[in-house]
Amino acid sequence: MKRRVLLAVFGLCLVLGFSALGRWQWNRGLEKQAMLEAAVVARAEAPWPLSAAASGEGVNRAAGQGRFLDTPPLWLDNQRRGARVGVRLYCAFQPHSGPALLVDLGWLPLPGDRKLPREACPRGEAQLAGLLSPPPAVGLKLGEGLQSRDGGQRWLALHLEPANVARAWGLSALAPRVLRLDPSLPLGHERDLEVLANTLPPEKHRGYAIQWFGLAIATLVVILLLWFRKRP
Repeated sequence: MKRRVLLAVFGLCLVLGFSALGRWQWNRGLEKQAMLEAAVVARAEAPWPLSAAASGEGVNRAAGQGRFLDTPPLWLDNQRRGARVGVRLYCAFQPHSGPALLVDLGWLPLPGDRKLPREACPRGEAQLAGLLSPPPAVGLKLGEGLQSRDGGQRWLALHLEPANVARAWGLSALAPRVLRLDPSLPLGHERDLEVLANTLPPEKHRGYAIQWFGLAIATLVVILLLWFRKRP
């Protein structure tokens, strides 16, 4: 009897764990679906000032003038465009009003030796436009999130956290949202305004959620069958 109870408790723990994973995947899918819908609305709205980046949530079309700060290029690792793997360039920009923010200047391929590109950040005054959005999402945050290369002349990020970048660069602050630069502007590299680039779409999260819920149900059925099975 003691063994049956222990097995039942273990099985119920599995059911709870599978259910929790299913709920997380389902909620993540809802969050990403909301981001896609917000991006559709944002592209149709009048542009906000770049100072709106100080608000850390949502997606908004934005435009404004300012200047690029004299900071090193920041490359975000593990970025894909189709089947190609590369890095995405971020540079600091100070609008005429509001906090400085990171600007996504596009994607470049990464060679097999993983040497970072030599491209530098733009300098001077500029008129920018694009989509304000939260930094790219990541899964598990493994290892150091920010690494200095070549004595601080270039930086590599495994996951983008503007507050950490500001501390590393000695800036007073960086806005929590980044600017996805409009592809029509004549600066930067390969880019688009896809808000869920390099991450799973909502339907994938829903599919994984259904799998976890299915495992939870199957485990519960096995527990009940074993519990109520007649012993010889």
